[in-house]
Amino acid sequence: MTLADHPGSIPLAAEDRAILALESPTVVGHVCHVVVVAPNTLDASMLRERFRGRLDAAPELRYRLGGTVEHPAWVPADDVDLADHIVDAPEGPVDAAGLRTVVADRFSRHLDRTRPLWAIDVVGLTDGATAVVWRLHHALADGTTAVRLADTALFDEQPTAPPRGPTDPPSPGAVISRDHARRRAHLLGFLEREFAFEPGRSPFDGTIGTRRDVAFIDTSFSGLHAAARATEGTVNDAVLSVVAGALRRWLDHHAGRTTDLRVRVPVSLHHEGEDALNRDSYFDLTLPLHIGDPVDRLRAVHHACSARKAADDASRIEALLHGLTDVTPSLARLVERAQAGPRAFAVNISNVVGPRAPVTVLGREVRSVRPIAEIGQRHALRIGAMSTADVLAFGLCADPGIIEDVDVLVEGLEHEINLLVAATG
Repeated sequence: MTLADHPGSIPLAAEDRAILALESPTVVGHVCHVVVVAPNTLDASMLRERFRGRLDAAPELRYRLGGTVEHPAWVPADDVDLADHIVDAPEGPVDAAGLRTVVADRFSRHLDRTRPLWAIDVVGLTDGATAVVWRLHHALADGTTAVRLADTALFDEQPTAPPRGPTDPPSPGAVISRDHARRRAHLLGFLEREFAFEPGRSPFDGTIGTRRDVAFIDTSFSGLHAAARATEGTVNDAVLSVVAGALRRWLDHHAGRTTDLRVRVPVSLHHEGEDALNRDSYFDLTLPLHIGDPVDRLRAVHHACSARKAADDASRIEALLHGLTDVTPSLARLVERAQAGPRAFAVNISNVVGPRAPVTVLGREVRSVRPIAEIGQRHALRIGAMSTADVLAFGLCADPGIIEDVDVLVEGLEHEINLLVAATG
């Protein structure tokens, strides 16, 4: 089969191919959104009918892997049988603990590469609500694309909502001084920031297995937003700060000591009207776990993140890796392997902006959208956050063979959020 056999085919971008190559018997390549919908009967047949009328507006959901080994591509499926993609979970109704078990089980299963790379399990909850567990392959969609697909295919149509609050000031971007000395110093600073390595072994470094443990926590977006503004920070700064506090408590619980941790922060490089499925980069920084005071810690995190934004480090990383690939692919692969290792960062922490206004599914209120992203080789923990109206949901994914008590992290998050909000209120 060649691309000529499928005129609607789209060659896989380098990022998509790299993500597919990361999959293994112990690593899945998808992300998951757990959409919690308020009580009123909702089942798979109703969602299949919703998607059936919207697939044309979300063409990504029609594409499967095809092409050749040398020239892989997204190929439009001749027919998408929604009964294969949207099913009722047999476990329901389940309570909060049961939902975690169901999500962990589904998340650990690889998606079928002979079909479009997405799947939904509809899970009934004991309180009458419903959880829509939607898995999307990361090669098909990054966090920004997944939000757009939910808005297009799942959520009811909503009037355009105004911004929910002050936004971050624009980054200075790639404005580089013509002064060569300053430019060289700037590049040196970038290399020192992004290609530094931890001096010792990460506490989350281990050989991961096939099992997963997941956990969730919903909190007030406006509460963390107000806390961030009180310290001239951003919501993302606040997310990183409370996660740092939770990691501090977890380390103290296990090791009786606190060490700062280098973390990776994914950054979306999507622009308005852009068609790319994946435009993610990242920057790395050291979280100040040694700072116990929540406000002082938030200020320190804000200072570190501001330096990354002012230098536009995420775009520089993308440009550097793409440039290396064009000039010397072998060196690019070496750099990518080094940057993916446990000494480059200990934990991946992502924060995705979801719907700014309340959303509904078939007339039912969406309580929250909880993100789960896959861990990686020698990285046994990943933490994500996603906002939906005034709910900021955290999702944790871990290998239970390495991190046996993810609940300590959840309790730490709750405690640190309360401390920060109280201290800045």
